[in-house]
Amino acid sequence: MLMSNNSRAARLHYMANGFRMLASGDHVVCAVSGERIPLDELRYWSVAQQQPYASADIATRAMTAA
Repeated sequence: MLMSNNSRAARLHYMANGFRMLASGDHVVCAVSGERIPLDELRYWSVAQQQPYASADIATRAMTAA
């Protein structure tokens, strides 16, 4: 039986203008809220912290608190 990536979290390396997939999956989990973020909707992350964020507001709060 083949496994699909339907509910597997991806492992990514975040870069300034994008990300590289280290382990396949269909989503990542927001570092602050725990919300599942589909890869095609991922827009916010921290290169320094290597963390994804679900929204601009969450990313701003996380980065100003660091």
